Amino acid sequence: MANVIVITGASSGIGEATARRLAQQPGAELVLVARRQDKLDALAAELAPVRCTTVAVDLTHDDAPARVREVLERDHGGQLHLIVNNAGAAWRGRFDDTGWANIERHMRLNFEAPVKLTAELLPMLKATAARGEKVAIVNIASTAARVSRPSSGAYSSSKFAFAAWNDAIAGELREDGIHVGMVLPGFVKTEGFPAAELLAKPHTRWIVSSPDKVAEAIVEAGPGGKAERYVPRPYWIPAALRILAPALVRRGTAGGTFTTSTKSSDLTD
Repeated sequence: MANVIVITGASSGIGEATARRLAQQPGAELVLVARRQDKLDALAAELAPVRCTTVAVDLTHDDAPARVREVLERDHGGQLHLIVNNAGAAWRGRFDDTGWANIERHMRLNFEAPVKLTAELLPMLKATAARGEKVAIVNIASTAARVSRPSSGAYSSSKFAFAAWNDAIAGELREDGIHVGMVLPGFVKTEGFPAAELLAKPHTRWIVSSPDKVAEAIVEAGPGGKAERYVPRPYWIPAALRILAPALVRRGTAGGTFTTSTKSSDLTD
């Protein structure tokens, strides 16, 4: 039986690791979505004989959701079992320097794009679930969706919105037989975020995770049916403290306890 999976941001980092991990699922048929066709083709060739379809598209373009849907209809019989909304980016900067423009570009990619894609593909998910097959959505948020830091407010704004939407649709789609899970990574070493500064220091090395560990958390939050997974797991502590002791967390983020001097970068795929 086919197990059709859409993965966005699949050309590198978390998305690439997720494709490799989900290719091990029984009956996996992967739809790999990202901007770089050459990277997608190389990954698809590596994963053979697993069936892979590639869609090279910028998800912020108006026609992107329809293009993904058309590929699913043409090449996978309109079946869909899992969406992994992974594509996203971060550009650091103070609000008084970057203003609304920086918030807007974060919202377009990190919030609007996955919401619009999910809306386009939701009828397929519902139809698959109605046949009694296991169906899920996994949204890749961030620990920044729970704790915001100076110079990362635009990124956090988009991820806070994404997490709020995730929580709402989790309840709404449950009656349709669709599980909605969320993964909240912290710092992850990727192509766009080498994390050299953090990895060089013994007291911060532990907070950096790998794409493979995030991919495993995605399996737990999708096919595994978990509601949420922090990667690394101790990242739930600052999120809880944000509710229990907001003044303490605010002092910590302002003073550097939860910050890094990382420059603007593409943190996910």
